[in-house]
Amino acid sequence: MAGESLRALAAGLALSAACGAASAQEAASPPAALAAGKPILEIRQRYEHVDQANIARDGEALTVRLRLGYETGVWNGLKGLVEFEGVADLLDEDYNSTINGKTQYPVIGDPEVAEINRLQVSWNPSPAFGATLGRQRINFDDQRFVGSAAWRQDEQTFDAVRADLALGKVKGSLVYVDRVNRVFAEDLDWKSDSWLVNVAYAGPEAFKAALFVYALDFSNAPGSSSLTSGVRVTGKAKAGSVALGYAASYARQSDHANNPADFDLDYWAAEVSGTSGMFTVRGAYESFEGNGARAFQTPLGTLHAFQGWADVFLTTPPNGLEDANVGLTIKPAWKADHLFNIELTARYHSFEAQRGGADLGDEFNLLAQAAVTRQITVLAKWADYDGAPGFPSRQRFWLGFEFKL
Repeated sequence: MAGESLRALAAGLALSAACGAASAQEAASPPAALAAGKPILEIRQRYEHVDQANIARDGEALTVRLRLGYETGVWNGLKGLVEFEGVADLLDEDYNSTINGKTQYPVIGDPEVAEINRLQVSWNPSPAFGATLGRQRINFDDQRFVGSAAWRQDEQTFDAVRADLALGKVKGSLVYVDRVNRVFAEDLDWKSDSWLVNVAYAGPEAFKAALFVYALDFSNAPGSSSLTSGVRVTGKAKAGSVALGYAASYARQSDHANNPADFDLDYWAAEVSGTSGMFTVRGAYESFEGNGARAFQTPLGTLHAFQGWADVFLTTPPNGLEDANVGLTIKPAWKADHLFNIELTARYHSFEAQRGGADLGDEFNLLAQAAVTRQITVLAKWADYDGAPGFPSRQRFWLGFEFKL
């Protein structure tokens, strides 16, 4: 059913593209568009160490990711992209990758993989309309509900058909997803018959808004099928020399498609920030409702960016979760020939259950990153989670570099 729907949509998109190409004035030949493209080359090497209280052995991974591909130039609004992704471990896989069976180690979610990361054709005949067919990257809003999970070595991409419309300051996206290529290599990908709708209003800096509906249907992961609808507002303002920012979100989630559970759950989030010179202070709060058997989940979100970098709450506990956190980021203006764009971040999280209010521990995060050249960045990152019953304490440390052509 999912494959048939995708093929039908693909056929319609191909027919529309052909009609558009025939009627538009040709700006360049296909060979010229191919020659006008650009190569894709990325190398990311990262060391990760995990010390988890309930596991005797520490986890240790030294992985390297290679991305190699090509994006064509534009011909009659059409553009193609192909990107290969390979991840290898340079040690002895002394960690639980989630698919290698090494459960005597803590989880480091970077399995070895070799696959096509992106393979897509896009068509943009005008500023008012665009479409993309194939394996693609999809990021909506702050990526809380739909994102590429870019922190992990194996990026999350989607086999999908996407249409984007623009009318003045209103932009809408409609996506049909046939497969979710998750961060755990191909073994744990999801077969999908899902629809994503996101409509955004790009108003003045003081007020922007987005409405969304995500109907997720996974035949091989029915417990993650759900219907989520919500709204997100953001804005910026100035108060003297201080730049202020805010964001607030609300969503409602219920069972959908083949999910055997019965639930209706709420999500709330709010944050405020202030920037003066090189200093930014940010405070945020998230609430995931839980009913004791099931909690609000974000299975397609970029999870590592939220609720602490120790990755304790990638799945929301059955009693829900409340996360109150505050952070400081420093971006010094100082730079040298081979050290610039410096960023230093510290953040503290306090967790408790949304249902019952039980203490779920707290966490402290530190990050230092900088550019060495225009193509190379380096980082060091640390997470220290002080646990609670059922949630073991753990520390994670990363050291890595990334090259992008």
